[in-house]
Amino acid sequence: MILLGQDLSELVRTALHHLSDYRTYCRSVSELSDLSARELADLGLHRSEIRRVAQETVYGRRS
Repeated sequence: MILLGQDLSELVRTALHHLSDYRTYCRSVSELSDLSARELADLGLHRSEIRRVAQETVYGRRS
């Protein structure tokens, strides 16, 4: 019975972590999308790169 509680607790902890990561990703996309083309260029970014940059920042690079 304790194992079930520990497994459930770990599942909830993992789900909350994923939710937090997703919220950070969405916030990053939103904030970068609000920048002008000039501001993005100053950061070395093009508007088409926003989602990739946000994804890499939150989740890391895919191999």
